[in-house]
Amino acid sequence: MSLEKKINDDMKEAMKARDKNKLEALRGIKSALLLEKTGKDQAAGEIPEEIEVKLLQKQLKQRKESAEVYKAQGRDDLADYEMFQASIIESYLPEQMSEEELRGIVEDIIKETGAESMKDMGKVMGAATKKLGGKADNKAIAAIVKEKLGA
Repeated sequence: MSLEKKINDDMKEAMKARDKNKLEALRGIKSALLLEKTGKDQAAGEIPEEIEVKLLQKQLKQRKESAEVYKAQGRDDLADYEMFQASIIESYLPEQMSEEELRGIVEDIIKETGAESMKDMGKVMGAATKKLGGKADNKAIAAIVKEKLGA
């Protein structure tokens, strides 16, 4: 089932349940999907799965950053709301890898690319992002790469 269809079905369920907060989060996702679908880079039709994942990751990151800002300003009510929205978005992302699995894959990528120092970080990050495709947070990947390459 496509992400768009799943979002539409979940929106109907949220409407029936009168879950205003979940409905708002789902509408935000649907809006982003529609913008992507009708954007200049996209031909009419389905959005590739990797683009859907990137879109969801971007929205998740925005929500988490907003929550941090609200928390710093002492607005816990708004921070909690943003984190709720982030949890809804997160439920549509692929399951995240454990740190152990991530470390193993990053080590393999470092060996494959022949990276030896921080100068090679871009090469490693590019390969890791392509290989992991939304299964791990880029911040976590970058932290492990820096650790392994001796930052």
